[in-house]
Amino acid sequence: MEINKIINTIETFAPLELQSSWDCSGWAIDTGPSEVKKILLALTVDEGIINQAVEKKCELIISHHPLFYIPFSFQKGIQIYSAHTNLDVVIGGTTDSLISLLNLPAPVAVGEFLRVVELEKEILLEDFIQLLKTKLHIEHLKVVNKHNLKKVKKIAFCAGSGADFLSEAQQIKTDVFVTGDIKYHTAFDSGIILIDVGHFESERPVLNTLRELLSPLDVEVIIADEKSPFTFC
Repeated sequence: MEINKIINTIETFAPLELQSSWDCSGWAIDTGPSEVKKILLALTVDEGIINQAVEKKCELIISHHPLFYIPFSFQKGIQIYSAHTNLDVVIGGTTDSLISLLNLPAPVAVGEFLRVVELEKEILLEDFIQLLKTKLHIEHLKVVNKHNLKKVKKIAFCAGSGADFLSEAQQIKTDVFVTGDIKYHTAFDSGIILIDVGHFESERPVLNTLRELLSPLDVEVIIADEKSPFTFC
């Protein structure tokens, strides 16, 4: 499969012009037109991901996070392309993939990055927390619930690091905001329920979306074996 056809498929779904001004989505390592038989999908490229690509004989890595730094000695001739904030904001992208995994109603986009789901009726907070744990395969998550609320109906989501959008979630009167990388003062000041499911865990579902997007093409697509850098002791 021509590499240009693969990248055109990605950019048709998540155009580069949607990325934030500070972002650097697109090509990180581009050696020119070539044929690709195998693609490795990953959230973040490091030496381990490069080694997986070599072991599995992948000619192309498509990552979510841009390649901020990796020694060229690790690159080993493999091309690397990233779809970051453009994949976050596009309909069907990173946060929508998380919501789809949870089998929740279709979300409404608020201010690009934020997504809001309104359930038909209230559900117990503890049931919603269990849903998150089950679908994301996590045993622990952080919950901020200063008012000890028991039920939720209107839920805001932002996969990855979305704490900056808390004020938007509060302004539209959501009951709970699900994201990752919540800091102490954000938690302390929040007037709504916060659930930190982890940056890695909340973004991981988009790799399945990318695999499905590329499935009609004549190329093998493999999702990398990745783990969150955090462990619970």
